[in-house]
Amino acid sequence: MTRLILFNKPHGVLSQFTDKGNADSPRATLSDYIDLPGVYPAGRLDRDSEGLLLLTDNGKLQARLSNPRFKTEKTYLVQVEGAPDEVAHAGLRKGITLKDGPTRPAQVRHINPPKVWERDPPVRFRKSVPDHWLEITITEGRNRQVRRMTAHVGLPTLRLIRWRVGDHSLDGIAPGTWCEA
Repeated sequence: MTRLILFNKPHGVLSQFTDKGNADSPRATLSDYIDLPGVYPAGRLDRDSEGLLLLTDNGKLQARLSNPRFKTEKTYLVQVEGAPDEVAHAGLRKGITLKDGPTRPAQVRHINPPKVWERDPPVRFRKSVPDHWLEITITEGRNRQVRRMTAHVGLPTLRLIRWRVGDHSLDGIAPGTWCEA
């Protein structure tokens, strides 16, 4: 029977079970939260990003969830610095040309600040620069893609929470906890 784990990865945690590159100052890893043999992440989530990380013991499912050719939708709640306008939204919806090539079109909408947990450490606050929240859905998952896309349209990302991957979401899963699908 295939296992599928839904984990709410906190900010600062690596999307791997060991931290081989930093023996002097070890960083938090999946092994600090998940003690299940034989499961591996289906995709990655940057250390400074939070939210849904799927893990499975099934290699075919792992590939299907993480390979861009299967176009699995991934939805992010993104706090950006600045005020998004229709030009920025249109650019994201059309697709952005990054250094590693054009992105697929994204679904984008402005949202009210979501009712989510406080981040540790907190996001920096600047009185003189507004921040806003966007919901962005993509069907690929390049390295730091959402951050690079928002920066390209003049909206640096302050906080990034992956809320949904395919049919699976963070609903009811507290930071640092997991459940089986």
